[in-house]
Order: sequence, then C-alpha cells, then structure tokens
Amino acid sequence: MSTFEKNCLIHDVLGVGFGPSNLAFAIAHEEADSQLDVRFLEQADGPNWQPGMLLDGSDIQNNPLRDLVTPRNPKSHYTFINYLKSEGRLYDYLNLGILYPLRKDYAKYITWAAQFFSERVTYGTRVSSVEYDRDLHCWTARSDKDRFLARSLLVGTGRSRNVPEVFAPHLGGRVFHLCDYRPAMKALAPGLHSIAVVGSSQSAVEIHLDLLASYPHAHIHAIHRGYAMRQKDTSPFSDHVYFPEFIDYFFSVSDTSRLELERQLRPTNYGTADIDVLHKLYLTLYEERLEGRNRFRISNNTEVVSVRPSADGVALELRERFLDRTSELYVDAVVLATGFKDLGSGEGKEHFPALLAGVADGLGRRADGALCVERDYSVASESGLRIYLNGLCESSHGLGDAGSFSLLSLRSSEILASMERDVAGFASRALRRASA
Repeated sequence: MSTFEKNCLIHDVLGVGFGPSNLAFAIAHEEADSQLDVRFLEQADGPNWQPGMLLDGSDIQNNPLRDLVTPRNPKSHYTFINYLKSEGRLYDYLNLGILYPLRKDYAKYITWAAQFFSERVTYGTRVSSVEYDRDLHCWTARSDKDRFLARSLLVGTGRSRNVPEVFAPHLGGRVFHLCDYRPAMKALAPGLHSIAVVGSSQSAVEIHLDLLASYPHAHIHAIHRGYAMRQKDTSPFSDHVYFPEFIDYFFSVSDTSRLELERQLRPTNYGTADIDVLHKLYLTLYEERLEGRNRFRISNNTEVVSVRPSADGVALELRERFLDRTSELYVDAVVLATGFKDLGSGEGKEHFPALLAGVADGLGRRADGALCVERDYSVASESGLRIYLNGLCESSHGLGDAGSFSLLSLRSSEILASMERDVAGFASRALRRASA
C-alpha cells in the first residue's frame, strides 16, 4: 500500500498533466498566494513541450507577450521577457528582428518556468483512470503504482491526437502522428527513401520543409483532401477570437450559432499555414526544379482509402475525390499531420477525454453526448464534485482555448477563483453535516 493510501491524503486540487496550461495555473496559484493544496501529475520524466516538433527554424505563430502569465500579470517573474533576461539572451533575441519566437526558444522558456514548481509535480506518473470514491467523497486518480485523491480535478493533458480511422490500427514505427515526428524519423533515417505526409496544416508544411532539408535523397508525398495548401487567416479582425471578450460571446450563443462561428473561423487555426512557410516551401520546390530534381509530389483532392503496412514499408490506396480515380502509393513511412480532437460529436471530435471514461456517465453531458462545460471551465457531476478542463474547451469557449497560448494565463485565474469558491462551499457543507 502506498504512502498516499495509508494516509488518505486528499488534495484540494489534483492537476493531471503539467504542460503549459497547468503550468500557467501553478503560476496563478502561487501569485494569488492561494491556500489550496495542489498537486500535479505528469507522465513525462521532466518538463518539456512538443519535443517531437522542435524543428529547425519553426516558430510558435504567437505573440511572445501572450505567454504563461503576461496578459494576467505583466510584472510577473515568469514572463518570457524575464526568461530571456535570466538566460542572458534578451539583447540577442531583440536583435533577431522576428515577429514570433522560435519554437525551440519557447520550449526552453516552458522548461525554465516549470523548474520553479518541481516540488509540486510528480513526474514519470501516467494517470490511467479516474474514479469517484464514495466513502471519502473525492476523486481518485490511479497510476500504475499509486492512487491520488482530490476534491477537484484539473485536467490539463492536452487534446487527444486525431488519427483518421483508416490509420488507427496501423500506428507504430512506420505510421505515426506528428507529435512523434523527431524520434520516429531518427529511428527511420538510415533507410529512408520515401515518406508520405497526410494533411495540409502549418505542421504539415513545416514537416515538408524539414524533410526537404534533412533528407536530400528522399521522395516526399504530400497528401491532402483539399485543392491547395492554404494561407492562414491572419487578419487582425479575425484574431479578435483570441481576445478574452470573445469567450463570453462564443459561450452565450446557441449551439447552432456556435457551429456556424466555428465554420467561419476555422481558417484562423486549422488546415492552413502561415504565408512565410508557404512561400519558403514554394521557393524550395522551384529551386529543386531548377536543379532538375523532382522528388516532391502533391496528391491534392485525395483521401487515403486503405492502409497495408509491411515489414519494410506502407502501401496506401488513394482516391481522387472528384474524379473518383484510385491509385496505389508505396512509401517507407507515413506522417499524420492531422491535428487533434476537440470535445463534441462528429468527425475529429470526442465526447470526453479518454481519461474520464470511468466517470463519464456521472458527469454533465450535452444533448449530443459531449461533456457540458460551464463558463468557469468546470463539468458538474452527480457527486457534487467538479472536474475542470484546462485547455480542452474549444467547442464551448472558442479558438483561444485550443493549443494557443493567447488566453491560458487568464483562464488559469478564472479556474483558480472558481476552485476557491468551490472548496469554501465544500468546507461549509462538511461543517453542516458534522454538526447535524
């Protein structure tokens, strides 16, 4: 029996995951001098951020001031600017003349900030399930070796990977999601002659550029359902979706209106890429043709119908969507640049994070079966206890709640305030039960 089980230590808040969202919450908790007892569990062995996608030259597509804390507290110790100053690189960074920081730099910033909270985080701990303990009236989060108890859960695991159904049975060394790109490519590198990239997002274009630069003899196949790799909608008017005021507006409209807004605003973040990487890819391909090379093939308006892996490669059956012509492509490996799932119903969505499968029946649900998320990012339960979703609520709170850093500092403050009220209410109810 573990120490936690012997002592029945019940935390006020148990945070599952310690990526940027829950790290921002930890900062908000510290700066508010909150008395809530908070513990975080993280499956990685230490702090990191998108290690599989730290490609040379790639940036975060986000203003550096929209970091872990600045929109909430510009005077904080944990700002990106203070990180640069602390690391002795502030003037070097300012001299770069770039709009967005390198992804590698932001990954180091997150690691730098996370180190200040190492005593609050249990690393190397993967939570496999969540249950409700009726006797102790608390949530139980189980890992392989332990169980952890808490009155409130803060789920900040990041969204589930979106793996198209046709590829799901074949994930492995030769078929992998973009999150595994760097380690998977390292394993394949010695014998890599051809590779397919499925998708037309920012990440897909960045992967194309990396493949062209790093594997000069490999043939690269770009496969996507649309006609072209499209430019992201970067209008400053569209970017108002990343303003805090938009959350209240988006949350208050009807489900039908919300779906229409999602359709309108999708090009600001999905299936599109920034113009700089599109120009760079187009120029790279033009230069290759000047040199008489033709190793990059685009299969547009194309979907993958079937997948047949073998010991040394993967056979893909392709269908041109409008001409209804099929063909076969054989490659050494396939990268799925297919993004992540949001909460909801339909293609590319899930009703609830898999982590919550064991308690989902007792949680608040919408008519379509998806979790019913309140304005304070909480989900009610039959037990009276709440689960908070940190960075998983795009379908209810808008695009600023996706993978963007834009609003996570403000979101953390709202969640903390709600938890403070909830814990105070729980203590009051417990006192009344004890005196009854």
